Amino acid sequence: MHLSIRHETLYRYSQPQAYSIEQLHLTPRAEPQQQVLSWHIATPGHCAAYVDAYGNASHMLTLNAPHTAVRILVEGIVATVPLPGGRLQAHDSLPPLIFTVPTRLTQPTTALADVAAACLPVRGNPVTTADLLRLAAHVHGAITYQTGATHVDTAAAEAMLLGAGVCQDHAHVFLACCHAHGVPARYVSGYIDPGSTGHAASHAWVDAWAEDADFTGWVSIDVTHNRLMTDGYCRLAIGRDYESAAPVRGMRRGGGDEVMRVEAQIVPV
Repeated sequence: MHLSIRHETLYRYSQPQAYSIEQLHLTPRAEPQQQVLSWHIATPGHCAAYVDAYGNASHMLTLNAPHTAVRILVEGIVATVPLPGGRLQAHDSLPPLIFTVPTRLTQPTTALADVAAACLPVRGNPVTTADLLRLAAHVHGAITYQTGATHVDTAAAEAMLLGAGVCQDHAHVFLACCHAHGVPARYVSGYIDPGSTGHAASHAWVDAWAEDADFTGWVSIDVTHNRLMTDGYCRLAIGRDYESAAPVRGMRRGGGDEVMRVEAQIVPV
């Protein structure tokens, strides 16, 4: 499948800002299941490319002159291939165990540990794709998709208590349950062909470590849609949680109010 992607992020400020810095994860990862056919990123200021600790193609955007708006636009075409069983073929240089360490957003609680214990085998035993899908189905059922119920700083335990959230919250709760059980799991940011799902084209899901009879490695799971990743997905970044894999994240120096608008269009071509 070829996915045509256009993603615009626009910040507007009620008064001039003296300085802005943004970390961008807006370039698709180089992985066997996807190939970038064309890609362009347009920003103001100085935009320096680098590869972060997780192997994500990244940019650091800085603006040192007074400004009242920041517009970031990326667009291009990515070719994807079917992913049988959601199994990733990438050979990462990072050991899976680094993705068992909880973060502020994925800290397990007793309640989340109980969910993990109910859905996964006894700790220490192999965890299969079927086990991970059972956990995903539970999280999917426990957290109703509701825009505005949470925010980017909402932790997994809070989202679980609310019983509502968005794709980011589904991912964080799933990760927290895996961490409670010692299962390697990581956050994925990217795009999805929205089709008839009614959800935003900018998306978040998870990779989790599976030990099946015929495969050991990362399996990619979309908890929000309760299914395995397909060729309708484009992967931008991986990390321990939203904070390390967010498409755009930064800070500014200056007063006034900020309004952010994001538009993402993903169309199969």
